Amino acid sequence: QVQLVESGGGLVQPGGSLRLSCAASGSIFSIISMDWYRQTPGHQREWVATIIRDGTTTYADSVKGRFTISGDIAAEFMLYLQMNSLKPEDTAVYYCHAVGSDLTWTDFDSWGQGTQVLVSS
Repeated sequence: QVQLVESGGGLVQPGGSLRLSCAASGSIFSIISMDWYRQTPGHQREWVATIIRDGTTTYADSVKGRFTISGDIAAEFMLYLQMNSLKPEDTAVYYCHAVGSDLTWTDFDSWGQGTQVLVSS
């Protein structure tokens, strides 16, 4: 079983910054990729950014140039999201997601419980 725990959410003023963290633990053999998603009430969960184990990153157009995904997902199983120049429309619950294989070589696809980000003056 693989668990993901996010932290770092909170209230920030427009134009401010926050750094989210996600720690993966449990019976992990390897992680192939990790992502951040976000969701607001009444809307579908929206993809934000992805990092794969070779370090390649991709971003949604809405956050490109403002958010940075990083982390040592191959060895430390840690994921981060540095969010700068935050806008009210970035307000959402942010979820960590990971894909990989566990110690029985069974594929896993796991989600964290989410952390709330509120951008408001």
